[in-house]
Amino acid sequence: MALFQISSDKITIQVDSMGAELKSLKEVASGREYMWCADAKYWKRTSPVLFPLVGGVNGGVYHLNGQDYPMGQHGFARDMEFRLKSQVAHEIWFLLESTAETSAVYPYPFVLELGYELADRSVIVKWRVHNPGRDTIFFSIGGHPAFLCPIDEGTKQTDYKIRFDVRDRIVSSCLENGLISGKQVVYDLQDGLLPVTEHLFDNDALVIEHDQAHKAALTAPDGRDYLTVEFDAPLFGIWSPPKKNAPFICIEPWYGRCDRAGYDGDWKEREWMQSLEAGRTFEARYKISV
Repeated sequence: MALFQISSDKITIQVDSMGAELKSLKEVASGREYMWCADAKYWKRTSPVLFPLVGGVNGGVYHLNGQDYPMGQHGFARDMEFRLKSQVAHEIWFLLESTAETSAVYPYPFVLELGYELADRSVIVKWRVHNPGRDTIFFSIGGHPAFLCPIDEGTKQTDYKIRFDVRDRIVSSCLENGLISGKQVVYDLQDGLLPVTEHLFDNDALVIEHDQAHKAALTAPDGRDYLTVEFDAPLFGIWSPPKKNAPFICIEPWYGRCDRAGYDGDWKEREWMQSLEAGRTFEARYKISV
């Protein structure tokens, strides 16, 4: 486990080789930190990659080609040591390859690469999944970055809002025991803004599907968007630990999600699953701007 740093004249980031996890995003001029500190009292992580699963599978076991495999929530990549692939002034890449250990729970060969590129006041988070095998592989992948909220001294989280690039409403699929329940909640927006209320996350994450939005920002009490996440992902989550009053909010671009309650089908037939043919590479990215 090692900590790597790259900087520009505007921002500096630190990335841990364990999970290739973004641990710090600071503004150079002020020294202001934007990332959650991973205090285990609330949540011990900062920005884990979710691979080869986003969310959880029904019963903690999935079925594939007539066999059962255990799989913990959000997969295993976040808890594995990546190796440094390359590092230059404003960009760094990490690499994780399939092993006998991963094959015991996920019987596909893969090469997973995570990259971070600095551009002005933004960090571009990049994913590459390569299939070195002979058969099509199936997976999901997502981000889980946690950002300080509140961020200004003397303010509280309920003073803040979340701004989307849609103006009228956001529809969230509801979770129950970590699975999609089939119910939905409609959140009416005021000029694209959703207030962060005391009970917003009481029922776990907001799961926003079907390309409803591709930008979400944290908005300070003075109306200033102090952090924005932009993505092409077809779904995303907004989360803070339920009923903990935790001082951070996650904005999570996803290519996949948890099972529906009661799902008992094959791994390959899960909703939002990504498929990748032999020899091909899946690429995606999202951008964090401060």
